[in-house]
Amino acid sequence: MSKVNLDILVEHKADGKVLPKMILWPDGRKFEIDRVLDVRKAPALKAGGIGTRYLCRICGQERAIFEVRGLWFVEV
Repeated sequence: MSKVNLDILVEHKADGKVLPKMILWPDGRKFEIDRVLDVRKAPALKAGGIGTRYLCRICGQERAIFEVRGLWFVEV
């Protein structure tokens, strides 16, 4: 399994959407999410399981973060 569990600051919209706003790495680093590009149900290819994949632009690069039953992670 190749994943890192994360703390994520999220915005809960009135229409029920959840938008991740900032990633908090276990070592204390923080990365603001510039933009959410795509949201869909998708498998985590390295870590396994199916959850919600958020394709995000972070510091000018595209990265996928996953949410499964309220837990957030990124594949490494």
